[in-house]
Amino acid sequence: MKLDLEIIRNLQEEPEPFTPGEPLFWDDPHISAQMLKAHLNPENDLASRRPETVQKIVDWLIASLGLQVGASILDLGCGPGLYSVQLAEKGLRVTGVDYSRRSIDYAVEYARQHNLDIQYRYQNYLTLEDENLYDAALLIYGDFCPLSPEQRSKLLGNVRRALKPGGHFVLDATTPAHRKKYGNRNGWYAVESGFWKPGPHLVLEAGFDYPEESIWLDQYTVIEEDGKVSVYRNWFQDFTRETITRELETGGFTVEKVWSDLTGTSYSDDTEWIGIVAQRL
Repeated sequence: MKLDLEIIRNLQEEPEPFTPGEPLFWDDPHISAQMLKAHLNPENDLASRRPETVQKIVDWLIASLGLQVGASILDLGCGPGLYSVQLAEKGLRVTGVDYSRRSIDYAVEYARQHNLDIQYRYQNYLTLEDENLYDAALLIYGDFCPLSPEQRSKLLGNVRRALKPGGHFVLDATTPAHRKKYGNRNGWYAVESGFWKPGPHLVLEAGFDYPEESIWLDQYTVIEEDGKVSVYRNWFQDFTRETITRELETGGFTVEKVWSDLTGTSYSDDTEWIGIVAQRL
């Protein structure tokens, strides 16, 4: 196959915010295997926070929300079940939802082997239809940020419907300080096998900033030996305390308090993360 350089050149132009990339992403057979490895790696925070941080978050959530044994929890974007497992071990009734079949299969098998009664579902949480079932819903590690405004509105409606009256929605989101610290990725590398593909491929990394909208994009253009081009896009919407509060209130929630993380660290204006507990109105 002949490589079309015009396609490559066009892909270096700034796309409209939230223009999608490859439709099969986190459920791609190869990529999902790499993601699962990253989730389960206790040495880094690339896909999930380290086990000791997960433990702190779970302990803080149970204490701060006053969750009792038997309370029902919805873990959105649960991955391989790192939070679901710890919540279930403390006597909570957990339903985990994730759109990676590989992660769900791992989570189901882990729960079976450890005799944990956790309900896992392979599902896009934008299609959630549960109603008045949960005392609390979790969306942890910035999973709110890659969604477009329309998707976020849809998600908030789904979560609000799924919660019992007075139920809590717990999430965290990045701030502009996070991107300012880490900057945009721009470069390239070639590998025999890597995160994106099992065979030889070239990766062109490009970072795009939309400062007036607090949006940024990490784009990966992957070129295989036969010339096939795949484009993977990670979009991120950053928030301030004011913008995340306004969006949640528009979605039918009241923000009870914000922190700099979900372990109860006091909020500061220069924080890279905002941890939020909101209540269904």
